[in-house]
Order: sequence, then C-alpha cells, then structure tokens
Amino acid sequence: MSYDMHLADPVTQEPLHAATKHEMRGGTYCVGGTTELSLNITYNYSKHFYRLMGDNGIRAIYGKTGAESLPILHAAAAQLADDTHSDYWKATEGNAKRALLQLIALAQLRPDGVWEGD
Repeated sequence: MSYDMHLADPVTQEPLHAATKHEMRGGTYCVGGTTELSLNITYNYSKHFYRLMGDNGIRAIYGKTGAESLPILHAAAAQLADDTHSDYWKATEGNAKRALLQLIALAQLRPDGVWEGD
C-alpha cells in the first residue's frame, strides 16, 4: 500500500510535468527518470505523517497548491530525525523526511500545481 501523489494543473487536473527529467525515487519510480511531478511514498511512513500532520496524515496536502503545501511540508520535515536507512521500506524518521523533502522540491518546481493522490 502506498500514496501515489502528483501535482496537477488546477484547471485541467492533468498531471504536471517538469521541463527536464528528475530521478526522485519512492516505492516505485521510473528507471531513467521522469518529467511527471509525482512521487510514490510507502504507507510504512504513515505513522510519522499522522503524528506530525494530523488526522489526514500526508493527505493533509491534497487539494492544496504546491505553495500552500510548503509550510506544512517544511514544518513536518523539520521535526523528523535524519536517520535514513538504505532499506527504503524501513519506517525510519529519516526515510519519511527524505520523502517530504522530495515533495518540497516538486512543490517548488510548480507552486501553482494542486496535490492529488492515492
């Protein structure tokens, strides 16, 4: 189980794309990179997201623009430790923080995009 999150055009609701490929990796990813402003995040990190972002967890940013999500994502990431693990699926705070930092990067690329997911 995971969260498939992407930034969408606020009018057409089509997934947004960057001008160049990125290699952000989540539970699933595109070998060779992708231009789609999307990230798959394992549900294993949900305990951290619910603790820091409330009853909706990471879904707290759904329906918000990239710009509106930045304070939420920054606040949550700031409260997590840096204990990353080479096993992506391990629910360390550092692994959850890495996912949030990738969402921040996507939101900064298209602050006008609207978060959709699941």
